[in-house]
Amino acid sequence: MQKMASEPTHTISSVNLTSALTTSPQNKSMVDEEAHHTLLTIIYTMVLLIGATGLSVMILIMKSRTLSATSIAVLNLIFAHFLFLLTVPFRIYYHTAQRWTLGLGLCRLVSSMVHIHMYITFGIYVIILVTRLLVFYGKAEQWMSLPKIYAQALSVLVWLIVLVIVSCVIHFSYGQSNGGSRPPESHSQCFRFGNNIQSVKVINYIISMLFITVSIVLTGFQANVLLLLYRKHQQRWTSQQDFGAQLKSLAFVIIMAVCFIPYHIFRLYYLEHVELQNLNEVFLSLTTFNCVDMLTLLGRRTCSLCFPGKAI
Repeated sequence: MQKMASEPTHTISSVNLTSALTTSPQNKSMVDEEAHHTLLTIIYTMVLLIGATGLSVMILIMKSRTLSATSIAVLNLIFAHFLFLLTVPFRIYYHTAQRWTLGLGLCRLVSSMVHIHMYITFGIYVIILVTRLLVFYGKAEQWMSLPKIYAQALSVLVWLIVLVIVSCVIHFSYGQSNGGSRPPESHSQCFRFGNNIQSVKVINYIISMLFITVSIVLTGFQANVLLLLYRKHQQRWTSQQDFGAQLKSLAFVIIMAVCFIPYHIFRLYYLEHVELQNLNEVFLSLTTFNCVDMLTLLGRRTCSLCFPGKAI
């Protein structure tokens, strides 16, 4: 009888132990971490495929286009996407292996590139949108008449400045803890620099507010342009030459609104809750879908270049 009584007790103890292991905070954290890495692997794989496709098509197209102020801005956009896409395989590697073994220096470089890519592409969007708005309102004759060499020289100068500033920031500041080194247990981790954000919290607030404000203002202007076109041409407004250019501008505005605004709204909250670092990484990864912007530049003439002999 005593032996029979001990067997149910042993069974119940085993069930309780299994339940405790399953529901323990440490086990739950491991499951959440696994899901986090899987989600980011999927996102960055999609970004790499979309970006590489768009990059290939746009390089083919730009070869047959005459150089203009807008096409120079687009070339800068392509170059920014190209630099970022070079780092995406490293992110996919890390989230697949769930371990970083390539050194802190490369980790900081790859981690910073997603931010650099976001800032540069946002700046180029603003330049393209403002230029097209000025052309539409007839305020850009003098600027558009400047020799193209000025725009090329300005592009080179800006990239040199970005290269110098970014190199200094990555080397001396980005990803550095107060003691200048990381704790031993975090040597196998990467993209975990949330604790370092406190020293630049005010700057991050300003940048996020700037992104949100500029995106909303440009969206308002673009909506006004489309409304003016509709009022002026009524039923024939979609057949106007201006409509094609403004439709591409609208695509840029939508990309800014979808990719950038949600991240920066969340970032305003994240700055006070750095424990949400994993969720911040997910929001940040969604900004990289702006690589789809290269596909929005396609038009009928573009498609005829890519698919010669086909009626489009």
